[in-house]
Amino acid sequence: MNEPLIELKGVSKSFGDNKVLDNVDLTIYQGEALGIIGPSGTGKSTILRVIAGLTAPDAGEIYVQGVRREGLIEDGADPVGIGMVFQQAALFDSLTVEQNVGFLLYQYSKIPRSRIRELVNEKLDMVGLSGIGSRYPSELSGGMRKRVSFARAVVSNPDKPQDAPAVLLYDEPTAGLDPIASTVIEDLIRQLQCTQGVCASYAIVTHQESTIRRTADRVIFLYQGKVQWQGSIDELEKTEHPLIKQFLSGSVHGPIHVG
Repeated sequence: MNEPLIELKGVSKSFGDNKVLDNVDLTIYQGEALGIIGPSGTGKSTILRVIAGLTAPDAGEIYVQGVRREGLIEDGADPVGIGMVFQQAALFDSLTVEQNVGFLLYQYSKIPRSRIRELVNEKLDMVGLSGIGSRYPSELSGGMRKRVSFARAVVSNPDKPQDAPAVLLYDEPTAGLDPIASTVIEDLIRQLQCTQGVCASYAIVTHQESTIRRTADRVIFLYQGKVQWQGSIDELEKTEHPLIKQFLSGSVHGPIHVG
């Protein structure tokens, strides 16, 4: 196993009386594709937001490349960049694709606008969307909007290589897509992992069985705020664990409460 890139130790998080994460330990290793699965409402998206530094845990410790994080991402830079792809793409409807992808560079860097456009076009080409920079999100299909959000997540300031994402966090990247569009996204996730200069590590939250099998090397199963099972994709196929069997079969009968 490679060196740990991100470690969560004893992380807990509650919203009111609802304890979403309960003393969770989780590690993302260098070069790893980690799948996070489990029933709806079991803290999968919350754990991504904690990893990204967008949500603070109530208890526990977070280490990024061995350095303990204090506070949220805005309180101090992590040793490596972390990018996040949100479930609904989260694009600004009033901005063009180019403006969406280059938003942070336009707002917070001193890079000339012409150079930002070049960087944006490089990333759009990387995700198979050359020549659409002038379009608006409303003019794109769901799958195209997802890919635009990928380009935005990996674009970075070349003058600050430390900010380039070393890990990407995908929150339900194939949700709402048809099987063909899902396959395009799944292939792109693996392609980005293997592309030089783009992060080689990622964690992906998903409910879709094809996405689990095609994008993850190791899987953890969250239920009732805890990691109930973890193992490789091969082990996922063979396990007799009742939670995993019920989840993958979609059965309403079993230890997973159907509310």
